[in-house]
Amino acid sequence: MTKKRVAIVGLYNESNTFCKKGTEWSDFEDGHLLVGREILDEYVDAFHEIGGFIEGVMDSNMELLPVFFAEATPGGIIGRECYERLKASLIEGIKSVLPLDAVYVVAHGAAVSETERDMDGDWLSAVRTCVRDDTCIVGSLDPHANVSQKMLDATDALLAYRTNPHLDQRETGLRVAILLRKMLFDNMKIKQELIQFPASMSIEQQETDVEPCLSLYRELNEIVSRNDGYDMSFILGFPYADVLEMGSSIVLLSERDVNTTGLKDKLKACVASYYDRFVGARVTIEAVLDRHWQKPLLVLDMGDNVGGGAMGNSSYVLDKMEERHIQNVYCCIYAPELVLEMDKLALGTELDISFSTYNPVNAKAAYRVTLMDIQDGRFEEKEPRHGGQVHYDMGRVALVKTANSNWILLTSSRTPPFSSKQLEVCAVPIEKLEWIVAKGVNAPIAAFSSICTEHVKVHTPGECSADATQFSYIHRRRPMLPFEIITD
Repeated sequence: MTKKRVAIVGLYNESNTFCKKGTEWSDFEDGHLLVGREILDEYVDAFHEIGGFIEGVMDSNMELLPVFFAEATPGGIIGRECYERLKASLIEGIKSVLPLDAVYVVAHGAAVSETERDMDGDWLSAVRTCVRDDTCIVGSLDPHANVSQKMLDATDALLAYRTNPHLDQRETGLRVAILLRKMLFDNMKIKQELIQFPASMSIEQQETDVEPCLSLYRELNEIVSRNDGYDMSFILGFPYADVLEMGSSIVLLSERDVNTTGLKDKLKACVASYYDRFVGARVTIEAVLDRHWQKPLLVLDMGDNVGGGAMGNSSYVLDKMEERHIQNVYCCIYAPELVLEMDKLALGTELDISFSTYNPVNAKAAYRVTLMDIQDGRFEEKEPRHGGQVHYDMGRVALVKTANSNWILLTSSRTPPFSSKQLEVCAVPIEKLEWIVAKGVNAPIAAFSSICTEHVKVHTPGECSADATQFSYIHRRRPMLPFEIITD
């Protein structure tokens, strides 16, 4: 039997349209721009969806053709020229390996460019145009996607991760591969449907191991299993992208001849019953500091969430802690100019540094610090962590200690806190830390769980504020919770 030819392509980015700094080609160069065999080398053993897909087609009657994969740290809207170049590279790559029996598309689902607000729908449609009508297009999504009908029209089946923090990315790629094998070799016919809800779940509430998501996911999966559904992806949504599709949704897969009318009604009713739990507590840093906690405590700075597109340059939480003379705090801040300055100094040098020019919420007063260490910020993570990556690069990094005995890691590259290995790059005294400030919401929980027994999500100012109602939307649907009251 002739082997089925299966290509791998992907454009993966989460775009925060409220972020002032756009995303350009250099950001993808700093992330991943992989062609051909480079894709397999990077991900074959990684806890990433591509790794799971590779595993799923091994020893099958499929020939894997890795083509093009681009990924950048979440940031602002992708520039016009950058997107055109990315899309052209991907399409040219597909055309070079035609004909194809199937394509595995690796999408995030919340990408926005200057020319295409539904960027994922656009590039997926371009892939569909390139191949034969009978070519299977299957893919994976991040549950922070804002899913459009255009994305579904361009594909045969899309499956999202089921966990947040995302620890099942490799498993998701494997699920996609198993489904593709059924479609190619067992003649399975799949129907894919989108259910969009008039509600946006707060980023604070999107942790899947606790309520409300813990019960919501369980109930939805039970409904699908009892009503002949093949697979259901509950999409949490990404509230920081001002697009028509913004909000929570469900991608429902079933066999083509199954009547899903009743199933969809039950799924809609189930999600609607949770609307009153879509908004979080929005705890302030002052309230956190007034309580007793088991130490070390992971303090999640939601407003400066690098994984949601924020810059990671806020000292807001650290400022509040220093005001109260709290000690043994660790905080990572993106400050490339300061690192450049530190690189010229000897270890042990004392100096004053200020973060006031980086972010308007930062305190004006300078910190008196001592330079403790300076290193190249590369490290590896070999355990399953949010993002599924193995190789990380924070650029040149400098570790300083404040006069109040707190530790600041200054980085040259924006790196989401997806791995606690960043603490091992410089001589951070992990055993002495009582507070770890991480610029994220849910992803750092998996990264720092071996160090911190407790965590708290803190409502802070920034491009990823937990209170999405403070942002000015133009393109979102109306009415929508929490912005308007839903009466029906």
